[in-house]
Amino acid sequence: MNDTKLLDTNKLIHSLCGEFAKHNQISPEYYERFDVKRGLRNADGTGVMAGVTQIGSVQGYYLQDGERVPMEGRLIYRGIDVEDLIGGFVSENRFGFEETAYLLLFGVLPTRSQLDSFDTMMREMRTLPSMFTEDMILKAPSRDVMNKLARSVLAMYSYDPDPEDNSLENELRQAMQLIARCPILIAHAYAAKVCYFDHGSLYLHRSQEGMGTAENILYAIRHDNRFTEEEARLLDLCLVLHAEHGGGNNSAFACRVLSSSGTDIYSAISAAVGSLKGPRHGGANKKVREMMTCIESEVSDWRSEDQVRKCLTRIVKKETGDRSGLIYGMGHAIYTLSDPRAKVLKRFARRLAEQKGLADKLELIETVERLSPEVFADVKKDSKPICANVDLYSGFVYEMLNIPEELYTPLFATARMVGWCAHRIEEVLTGGRIIRPAYKAVAPAQPFLPMEQR
Repeated sequence: MNDTKLLDTNKLIHSLCGEFAKHNQISPEYYERFDVKRGLRNADGTGVMAGVTQIGSVQGYYLQDGERVPMEGRLIYRGIDVEDLIGGFVSENRFGFEETAYLLLFGVLPTRSQLDSFDTMMREMRTLPSMFTEDMILKAPSRDVMNKLARSVLAMYSYDPDPEDNSLENELRQAMQLIARCPILIAHAYAAKVCYFDHGSLYLHRSQEGMGTAENILYAIRHDNRFTEEEARLLDLCLVLHAEHGGGNNSAFACRVLSSSGTDIYSAISAAVGSLKGPRHGGANKKVREMMTCIESEVSDWRSEDQVRKCLTRIVKKETGDRSGLIYGMGHAIYTLSDPRAKVLKRFARRLAEQKGLADKLELIETVERLSPEVFADVKKDSKPICANVDLYSGFVYEMLNIPEELYTPLFATARMVGWCAHRIEEVLTGGRIIRPAYKAVAPAQPFLPMEQR
């Protein structure tokens, strides 16, 4: 398209935007009149009950006499507190992601022989279909790895000999393949992005037979394939903490909504990937890093609480940062006093931060966590409990692991693939009805006008 046609097109689109704005306004009064649960949330912030699940539970408060009472956060996988799960495999000096995947998919902790068999199957499934990278990734690279991951998941349908079979056996096979292949998909998508959009060299690495998920990720995204045991274990911990977060989170619910229609697993999971891409969901960890970069540049003395407090105040007042007024990484829809994922990540990240000379950055993040509730209370006159969420620390951990920012959310997706598949299978086997909430139509009635009368 030449410059003149492009200019004409832009003018037309601008005109159409004005036309749209005139006829597509919805008064906030309607939401109150019809008791609309915006965001499927009740007036007190609790979620509208939309289903039941045995997979995961997120606890951040309890109800007493109809009032929400804050409590220390808990994340439960199949009835097991995630902190107990992590304490178990860490104390035995093992990686935990594969064990967690087994637990979430099947509902029980595996025996040693069951875990060995599961690991073997996952390793055999990691290899991508022949020419998949060439045809589906390199021929249509994307600037955004999450976009490419969604497209790649959807494309898996074409390589599946029986994509529409929703028997338990087939659903489990498909789920395990998606979980196993995700690390290589994001690594190759990132490599294509670097080559075709950043004008760098193209490095493509295959999955390694003797490595688990965390090790394969680090092997595949690094040019020299080198990583330390401690780095792999910290990434493994991140994967475990991100693997599941209940059926009500946006991406899991998106997966369940599509699954309830009877569509195939690839369509449902690609929708979940698209949901997680959003900055209000999985993309929040990137926003934290952007915010911390702003704070690091504006605060001359990171140990000065007064300087940090003033910078946070400017952020909340929309005077600096991205002018959103948000302190990214602080606050959560359910957690009130603490997010267990943030607590665990902070604890395990400290040793590596000291080894890599990044302890001062960790201390600055902790200062942001400590002062943010005070700043919100002072500026917003709101003293409700507010805690750090996992995003405040996950980006820092990825930075320590020399993981490119473009892979922060794709790593989240790699972990959450387990939870999505578990929810997908549960919905297919136990849901029974298509999910279809109601929307109140408020457009006024109007007659059809002949063309010459408009």
